[in-house]
Amino acid sequence: MREVDRKLDTLQTIELAEGMEIRLRIAGPLLRVLAWLLDFFFLVAAIVVISIVTGISGIVIGGNVVRGLLMLAWFVLSWWYPVFFEASKWGATFGKKICGLRVMQPSGAPISFSQAVVRNFLRVVDINPPFFGLIGMVSCLATRRFQRLGDLAAGTVVVYDRQDLMPASQGPPPLSPVRPSVAIKPEEARALATFRDRSVFWSDARRVEIADHLEVLSGTRGMPGVNRLLAMAHWLQERR
Repeated sequence: MREVDRKLDTLQTIELAEGMEIRLRIAGPLLRVLAWLLDFFFLVAAIVVISIVTGISGIVIGGNVVRGLLMLAWFVLSWWYPVFFEASKWGATFGKKICGLRVMQPSGAPISFSQAVVRNFLRVVDINPPFFGLIGMVSCLATRRFQRLGDLAAGTVVVYDRQDLMPASQGPPPLSPVRPSVAIKPEEARALATFRDRSVFWSDARRVEIADHLEVLSGTRGMPGVNRLLAMAHWLQERR
């Protein structure tokens, strides 16, 4: 049962700089299909508009030129439109943006232009005929992060963009102030204040790791050291 829950859990915890952790929700295949359909309708609408414009000017430039321009427009839009938009600060095409999705690296960082090229050019395998999305759907359902082949090759994931990135851990409960057993230097007081302010964003393992480096102040290691450092920081704050 635990293994099944683990596979179905789409919440991914990511550790950022200085041990800060955030949570990203991985998007499932159904919403991604909806985003793709919206993008497809957008492309069709764009081609219709271009067809009307080039059709009117076809009297002057000729029918062969018009057909060539339409083929070029379809190639540019269908292949490069998702590349440029997913590599931009948006990190998403119009369809993904409407659905509240964004393409990222598994670390939570924006994707590069080369990653956008790889993931979108492999759509010819994931989505296009003759398989009509079957390979991409199977790949999504077979991976924990719902990654199609293009995502696996490029090292990308699709996540929900409309969410509050809350700390992965709420931190230890407030502690009663404890007076330090040794004289605290100004730089040590600043270190304690920084530890108190940032520890709410850290995992327990990172709190312990940092607190162990301050054993000279707390006199102990592990979670007892974490709690004592926080209590000392509270005492120093009240003394200001």
